[in-house]
Amino acid sequence: MNTTNLHIPSNKVRDIERYILAELHDLYPEAELKQMTRMLFEAFLGWTTVDFLLHREGTINQSDLLRFHWAVEDLKKQRPIQHIIGHTHFCDCRIEVSPDVLIPRPETEEIVQNLPHIEGPILDLCTGSGCIAIALSKNNPSVEVLGVDISQQALAVAQRNNEANHTQATFYQGDVLGTLPQPVCSRTYSLIISNPPYVMRSEAAQMEKNVLDYEPGLALWVDDNDPLPFYRAITSFAAAHLRQGGLLVFEINQHLGRETAAMIEQHGFECTIHDDFRGNPRSILATKKN
Repeated sequence: MNTTNLHIPSNKVRDIERYILAELHDLYPEAELKQMTRMLFEAFLGWTTVDFLLHREGTINQSDLLRFHWAVEDLKKQRPIQHIIGHTHFCDCRIEVSPDVLIPRPETEEIVQNLPHIEGPILDLCTGSGCIAIALSKNNPSVEVLGVDISQQALAVAQRNNEANHTQATFYQGDVLGTLPQPVCSRTYSLIISNPPYVMRSEAAQMEKNVLDYEPGLALWVDDNDPLPFYRAITSFAAAHLRQGGLLVFEINQHLGRETAAMIEQHGFECTIHDDFRGNPRSILATKKN
């Protein structure tokens, strides 16, 4: 392979880093590019950050160089870096991702990390990659954790993540807006948690290309005229299946926090809206009063 045809100056690690920064500086901030460079070296070569720093004057072989070239071409199309390397990290778990599931966000991770200790069964609705259910199972190994999603493709990803992280979550196919499976309906829970679809279609103009073009619309969109159908259905289920004092936790659309909380309170819950690390309303913690 002739590296000059790939516009890469050489197969030296330092030159590859410069190449990535030069090719992509118009699309991504420099700090993000440096982070993505380390992610690529970790995924392609198994290098830690220390390895990267120690071997910057070293070289890589031609086949690995080609992988960096195609990664840069994908990043030019704003394909998510997580899709390129095939995984992300969430609450100390390695989570496989694909176009069939939403890529777990730091805002979601923050919600899970701030949950109180849970001693009873947990239900994660609209589980997607299974990241929430798997993180909760890892942190509460003696607690039964169930996850539900409508997508068979998403559930296949969730089950692979469950096995890869050696956790004991159980996943079921079910429609939050329709029928949930009998094993899910037969339990009383201490925690019901969900990151359901909540992005209004009118918000598409403000969203990044890497989300619009590469992430599943099934997990994103709701109609502007009725943006809370998942929250209503899940809250109604929680009113019947949460123990007294149990928690209902939602990730929310930052523009619909008050409306969402008001609806939940009508079902006998006491709600608190929490901001994320960016200062945006991002989650509701609701306690079942009776």
